[in-house]
Amino acid sequence: MTDKPRSPLELLDALAVQEVEIDADLRHVEIYTMRGLLTLLWHGPRSAGDVVVTCGGGMGSLLGPAEGLYHDLGRQLAAQGIGTMRVGYRKPNDLSRCVHDVAAAADLASRGGARRFVVVGHSFGGAVAVQAGVVLGEHCRGVVTLATQSAGCENAAELTAPLLLLHGAGDELLPPETSTVVQMLAEQGEVVVIPGTGHLFGEASDEVRRRVFDWVTDRFDDD
Repeated sequence: MTDKPRSPLELLDALAVQEVEIDADLRHVEIYTMRGLLTLLWHGPRSAGDVVVTCGGGMGSLLGPAEGLYHDLGRQLAAQGIGTMRVGYRKPNDLSRCVHDVAAAADLASRGGARRFVVVGHSFGGAVAVQAGVVLGEHCRGVVTLATQSAGCENAAELTAPLLLLHGAGDELLPPETSTVVQMLAEQGEVVVIPGTGHLFGEASDEVRRRVFDWVTDRFDDD
């Protein structure tokens, strides 16, 4: 008799879980494992069928670029009945482990009723988002990368969901051509180069917020 396959959440082998309600639309969840602490800031209704999962860069981040994009996006989407899970990796810059963390977050959301996901990732997190989108398969409705790296995106052609790639024209760490490389690897996707801004999009935070919010909600409006 073969053992039943274990889900991403089960494969964390959690030692303990703690959760605190910060307010009516935000919960702080900590999952303790032998390989690090997985932190989730979870916006919106726990039973949301549509959920965004956000991925930080190589040093991790729960706020994201553009002066706290992930926090503000979570607040905006919660008002629309859409959930957002901001993932604090167990080990930033470890690609396979970070992808597992995102998959585990989606697994947790699915137990409350989530069926459709959009994954958003900045810099190193762009590769996490692409790989997580591949893992989520038909449940992924879209992937947004923000100043993504190309390393780790080699399997982007396996992504079946729409892809949006935003990049600052003045990115001081990863040139805009990096997003074009990922677009070529994926054989699809829209690259938007934003003038006058760098790797963190600080000079164009309002535009980035608007573009990401509109694109995400459009993905969930699709049948």
